Amino acid sequence: MDRITLHRIVAHGRHGADPGERDRPQPFHIEVAFDLDLSRAGESDALEDTVDYAAVYERIMTIVEQRSYALLERLGCEMLDAIMADGRVVRAEVTIAKPGLLDGATPSVTLVRERQGWP
Repeated sequence: MDRITLHRIVAHGRHGADPGERDRPQPFHIEVAFDLDLSRAGESDALEDTVDYAAVYERIMTIVEQRSYALLERLGCEMLDAIMADGRVVRAEVTIAKPGLLDGATPSVTLVRERQGWP
């Protein structure tokens, strides 16, 4: 299985469970990886035979910047739903980190989804 990865995405959004966390945008560091068969794209050299990672990036940015959730887990599920909407993706992983929140410690959440019926 092949993999597309987006490293070091930085998006600003209003997410958090503690008082005041959603009052103004704060940075979120995001890593996204998704697995699919890229052999057809490797042969055809055609964008329609792969998942357009620029479009995935834009969807991730829109979710972070235009929605607001208490939990990183909920935010991550929205991202995974957007990625898995493309039926060619068989597995996806999202890690979301909130830098500067805990006196230098950076909490993060990693969520993984796999398409049902895939071996």
